[in-house]
Amino acid sequence: MRFLDRRVTVICGHYGTGKTNLSINLALDCAREGDEVTLIDMDVVNPYFRSSDYSDVLTREGVRVLGPNFANSNLDTPSLPAAIGDTISDGQKVIIDVGGDDAGATALGVYSRKLAEADPDVLYVINKYRSQTTAADEAAVILTEIERAARIKATGIVNNSHLKDLTDADTILESVPFAEEVSRLTGLPVRFTTAPDYVDLLNKIPMMYQVRVYVKAPWEKAGNRIAKDNRRQ
Repeated sequence: MRFLDRRVTVICGHYGTGKTNLSINLALDCAREGDEVTLIDMDVVNPYFRSSDYSDVLTREGVRVLGPNFANSNLDTPSLPAAIGDTISDGQKVIIDVGGDDAGATALGVYSRKLAEADPDVLYVINKYRSQTTAADEAAVILTEIERAARIKATGIVNNSHLKDLTDADTILESVPFAEEVSRLTGLPVRFTTAPDYVDLLNKIPMMYQVRVYVKAPWEKAGNRIAKDNRRQ
């Protein structure tokens, strides 16, 4: 896949930037291009946005999914399966969806030696419209905290700026200077910018990656169900 340079890709960033939806799209596109790919859900912090919750969509397309043990159960502390370390080391393509901020990235530190051997791409996901990262210097500070907790260095930035269902072309175009400033402050290249597949930005932004919106919060799903019910009445 042209947006992923290496066998192992780590997706990290601030809470709510859209890491999980991005990880799902990347994994599905890799599988559709013929790669054997495993998506590792390493989020043991946030119960609402886990890529392993979408394993039915992923496995139908041939993506292997490894997620926290006991996720979606009544146990307070999910754990990570032992197979993760072996999967990072073996020969197939791996995408790792890391929990938000330094708290979520701490779990990644357990695998720091195996990751170092795999020489991964570490993509820092930013969203100009997410609280606590609306300024470029705030986003840069959060990255240093993630790197310290995960014992890993980022290799690039993904501009995933969006306003959920309110996202339009202007939303994304107006985020480009923000992404460029984060790039300047961190010394990392902006690898690509995302846009929902219903937003047309053809030839307006270089390295544009269109994504389908799979991940929705429980309250958003409930709202969609209510709206559908109202339309039926």
